[in-house]
Amino acid sequence: MKKQRGFSLIELLIVVAIILIIAAIAIPNLLRSKIAANESSAVSSLRTINTAEVTYSSSWGSGYAPAIDNLGGAIPCLAGTAAAACIIDSGLSVAPYTKSGYSFAAVANTPVGGVNNGFETNATPTVVDVTGKRAFCSDQTGVLRANTTGVAIGTGAGTCATVLTLLVGN
Repeated sequence: MKKQRGFSLIELLIVVAIILIIAAIAIPNLLRSKIAANESSAVSSLRTINTAEVTYSSSWGSGYAPAIDNLGGAIPCLAGTAAAACIIDSGLSVAPYTKSGYSFAAVANTPVGGVNNGFETNATPTVVDVTGKRAFCSDQTGVLRANTTGVAIGTGAGTCATVLTLLVGN
């Protein structure tokens, strides 16, 4: 009689069990890494929007941009105007204003004599605890702040300044 070669059912089940245990350990770490990457991208995008607001203010003489739409423009954005300044990428400045699992908003405020003297920007996770855990905001001071609930912060004048958690580093 010829002896058959191959793996027994028990050996195959043991290998599958080991693979499942490794996956159970690795998947949560992968999800946490993705959330951290999305949050870093959101912070970077807010810094880009803040820089664009300052550039807009110095370029067009009407203070800060009335809305995030005014900072970019439709593709191809060849010549900047006050309505479409071509300062930031259309990925952030054309609806739906989302990038890396975060939704963005930027609105000017505090108008004095036709000049917007302030602005509020925010980044909110599209799905809390899946795409991000924290919501971020900034204003004309350039200070980035975050809340740990992931709830939208808002764009009203002075709203960001009321957020207690300061974002340091990241």
